[in-house]
Amino acid sequence: MNEEQHDALRSLLGAWSLGACPPCESAELERHLRGCAECTEEAARLRDAAGWLSLDEPLDQPGSLRQQVLDWCLARRPAELPVPAWGMPYTAETAKLDALLRDLGPEEWQEVAELPWHGGAELLRPAEVLGRLTAVDGFLALALGLPDPVPAAAPSASAPAPVVERRVPPQEAAAPAPRVPRVPPQGGPSTAVTARTARLLADQAGLPPQSVRARWRQQTHDLVRGAALAPQGSTPVDLGFAVLPLRDAFVDRALECFVHGEDVARAVAYPYDPPAPQHLRQMVELVVRLLPRALTGLRAARPQPAGAPGTAGATAVREPRRLRLVVDGPAAGEWLVPLDGEQAGPPGGEPVASMVLDGLELCQLAAAHRDPDRLPVGEHGDRAAVREVLHALPLLSRPRAL
Repeated sequence: MNEEQHDALRSLLGAWSLGACPPCESAELERHLRGCAECTEEAARLRDAAGWLSLDEPLDQPGSLRQQVLDWCLARRPAELPVPAWGMPYTAETAKLDALLRDLGPEEWQEVAELPWHGGAELLRPAEVLGRLTAVDGFLALALGLPDPVPAAAPSASAPAPVVERRVPPQEAAAPAPRVPRVPPQGGPSTAVTARTARLLADQAGLPPQSVRARWRQQTHDLVRGAALAPQGSTPVDLGFAVLPLRDAFVDRALECFVHGEDVARAVAYPYDPPAPQHLRQMVELVVRLLPRALTGLRAARPQPAGAPGTAGATAVREPRRLRLVVDGPAAGEWLVPLDGEQAGPPGGEPVASMVLDGLELCQLAAAHRDPDRLPVGEHGDRAAVREVLHALPLLSRPRAL
């Protein structure tokens, strides 16, 4: 066999390894392989590679793979500018949503996602969901001294132009911040959130979806870097209806990113993994810390009769109450939740009730994505207290009424 014939047979190895050669050529090539060690070795490699192409397993990698790879890399070479633990849920959830958006085709960008909240539901396309996330994330950008992604509101013709002034200076406190104060009334607790979202959606209305995604993606990267430069996480973030320390605001944004990422995934029939257990635990802890505010908001919306639990008349004759909250699942833990507000004094005695539910379901309920009357919950003791907590949790969804 001359060199030209050898090269001709060798050129058939790729097709042969895939089973795409005609029978006559396959037979001739296999006779050649019995006497040519070089081609036999290459044929074995190609057949092995072809085997991977026919696997029945899905090509999508498990959601935990990214974190495993990052952990392995950081163990070998620590990050030059490490992201604090409270910034990791936001980093992971924005990366997960970005991976979903990367795979969307033109028709999927036109699908409509339903975003429930405690007052109803919004119907938004994926690019509009990104606009909503970008607008609220912009509060973090302002606190970190980054540009605001939302265009300024047009000045009213009947009022003088407002003086542009940063309400929260971009600074890092040297010591842990005291109890976070509320923001004075600004025309309704959710006015800033809804107004900013409306302005940004109008501004990006003519942009292609991938341009909207690029804007949001760049802002998430800038925010993560900003978190790395403020590792204490005590810088106050003005969210329009309340002020949270930076560390809590980042976890809050991670939870909303997950919830709305799942909304988009449901609209386009795409699988979407829950947060990693260590990240879900941070979200649960934040919900528990905010729960007393939600109870206060619920009672303000539903005035209680004098002397009812949680009112001023009741606290004068009984000790402040608390509820034992037991969370199951990957974010398992137990908390004692004050039921009568922070001003009622330290709670005493045994909890008046106990409530058991899954951590992910707790977060979904806080996002108003579950019905409090249909959620499977283990309960013991004062059933009215349990029901009140379940109906207060959806008030933590946006727009909030706290």
